[in-house]
Amino acid sequence: MKDDLMLIGEIADFFGVSRKAMRLYEKKGIIKPLKVDAANGYRYYSAEQVQQLNALLELKALGFSLDEIKMIIDGKTPKALLLEMLEKKRQAWQEAMNSARYKEECLDEIIKNLRVSNAAQKITEMTEEEWAWLLVKMVCLEDVRAQKTLSEALWV
Repeated sequence: MKDDLMLIGEIADFFGVSRKAMRLYEKKGIIKPLKVDAANGYRYYSAEQVQQLNALLELKALGFSLDEIKMIIDGKTPKALLLEMLEKKRQAWQEAMNSARYKEECLDEIIKNLRVSNAAQKITEMTEEEWAWLLVKMVCLEDVRAQKTLSEALWV
């Protein structure tokens, strides 16, 4: 029977997780070893459990908590709840991507400001205070955007 099973260390090394993580997954009831040797405490896992670990790691990479992963993997979660969980996670990733795009736009604006600034061409000649003020003007986009939006709203 041992030929068909993998030891905790083998499965952990294969997936690049620690044995401690494997024990945590067991403690949480997500992936329990098929067999635990009473004499030495060795934990043995089947091919099915290897697939479960793969699913666990994929779901973890998508941002699911271990409690959420347990609900998904155990197969007892109603379809409607499962779809709701997946949709919420998709929405969270969408918000993260929107935030990242906004930060990218901010960086583009700073780069543009730095490239077109006449003052920035004389950086090496500036005092630390002058450089600090120039940097503040170029980096503090929130105030500029807020002022622009407010001005546009007031004149409409």
